[in-house]
Amino acid sequence: MAGRFKPITMAAVVFFLVAAVAPLFVPSWATLFALILAKSIVVLGIILLLQAGQVSFGHAMFFVTGAYSAAFWGKYVGGGDIVLYLVLGAVSSTVFGLIVGLFVVRYREIFFGMLNLAFSMVLWSLLEKMFHYTNGADGIRVARPGLLGLAFTPETFQYVILYVSLLIAIAAFFGVQRYLDSPLGHMLRAIKSNETRLEYLGTSARRVLLVGYVISAFLGGIGGTLVAIIQQIATPEFGYWTKSGEFVFIAILGGGAHAFGAFAGAAMFEVVRFYAAAQLANAWQLILGVVLIVIILYAPNGLIGLRQRDNRSKEGGH
Repeated sequence: MAGRFKPITMAAVVFFLVAAVAPLFVPSWATLFALILAKSIVVLGIILLLQAGQVSFGHAMFFVTGAYSAAFWGKYVGGGDIVLYLVLGAVSSTVFGLIVGLFVVRYREIFFGMLNLAFSMVLWSLLEKMFHYTNGADGIRVARPGLLGLAFTPETFQYVILYVSLLIAIAAFFGVQRYLDSPLGHMLRAIKSNETRLEYLGTSARRVLLVGYVISAFLGGIGGTLVAIIQQIATPEFGYWTKSGEFVFIAILGGGAHAFGAFAGAAMFEVVRFYAAAQLANAWQLILGVVLIVIILYAPNGLIGLRQRDNRSKEGGH
């Protein structure tokens, strides 16, 4: 298993190096890579749940929770720091994930997915309707925060948030992959393959899934906080069902067998959207749809599945 995934891990290292260096030569890529990294962190949580055979169609509720944690602090308390925002987003989404998780881990498959969607839509509705607190559909502006007491110009800040996102993404990548390779990660996969046998071994499948669910909520909150800081706004749209669908789309596009699938999928998604929207403003969704169809037909395991298939072909040739 480790030998098969080693080339993918090397590909991840190359990706992180490109993310760190390329924006220094093309400044417009700094924000693009920051968004890719932030959304990848969220998708890592989706990949965790996919190990157990569960798909959350409402995971954007943790994404929007993280975003609004930063927005509310800036609006009602004033000031702000990237570290403070990240802590607030992480804590609020983790607590919310624990509360929701206690309900949803009792269910499986379509019931799991739809119950997550229901919770997400309730939160989205509250953010839309509580206009006096949330500004409704207009959202709340997130003022550019400092970092450990330091203030930055807009030009400098785009690199600051890029490298903060990069450090968090690297930690999340290796942390999630370590988790997947751990006994707890194997137990998470056992929920998909044979949950009854897991229970016979004396392990609570609900507890295993709850741990994975809370971790995925934590990652969602971190990613949402970063996106709110990068785009300097938090809106109810962050919690709408289409945003949850976007994260699932990215997870399928990249592949759920390895943590790097989140980064491969997010990179493909954001790059295609960035350049397609510039050329075909009203048709970029069509292009993304075609890309996904091609991936499903030729690489059912996602983009990282292409790499694994190439490796197997080379081994077979020898």
